Amino acid sequence: MVEARWNGALIARSDDTVVVEGNHYFPADSVDAAVLRPSSTTSICPWKGTAHYHSLSVDGADNKDAAWYYPDPKPEAEKIRGRIAFWKGVTIG
Repeated sequence: MVEARWNGALIARSDDTVVVEGNHYFPADSVDAAVLRPSSTTSICPWKGTAHYHSLSVDGADNKDAAWYYPDPKPEAEKIRGRIAFWKGVTIG
């Protein structure tokens, strides 16, 4: 079982993560949707496609763009469709 934690809270937990470039991508339904906040930020990966971001909000603290996902990944990255990854101080273990 892999867990993602930030600011003392469990934000995701799954035994079905996909690891790409050292990042665990959690199934979207294993992430606590209550901590996700929409973000207009995007970035482009040459082989995965366009990443979209969520900020995290836990107990009044915000972590801007700390979660990302690929709503329409390129064929080479299809296995991360419907999954969310984390960074910016989110601990994975």
